[in-house]
Amino acid sequence: MLTLHPEGVVLAVRAQPGSKRDEIRGVQDGSLKVTVTQIPEKGKANKAIRKQLAKSLELKISQIELLSGETTSQKKFLLRNIDPETIQTKIKKLQQINS
Repeated sequence: MLTLHPEGVVLAVRAQPGSKRDEIRGVQDGSLKVTVTQIPEKGKANKAIRKQLAKSLELKISQIELLSGETTSQKKFLLRNIDPETIQTKIKKLQQINS
């Protein structure tokens, strides 16, 4: 799910646009599952996913960049200026809250 990158960490995301709410649903098949209400049209869902990641992982939107998967459900986001341990801890915290 997490891969080291010279500028931070790459996070694998499984996106589910057009959902009932914006939330992180946990880890599925080695990716962080993120649902958003936005439909996948003209990058709107990708923008909503970035916003949800920033909110849930307590990051600035400027720290998050879509690297790949612009038009697919499997995406990779670069999380800048953060170490993998910190992100892992935040994801575990989210999983405990959602379970």
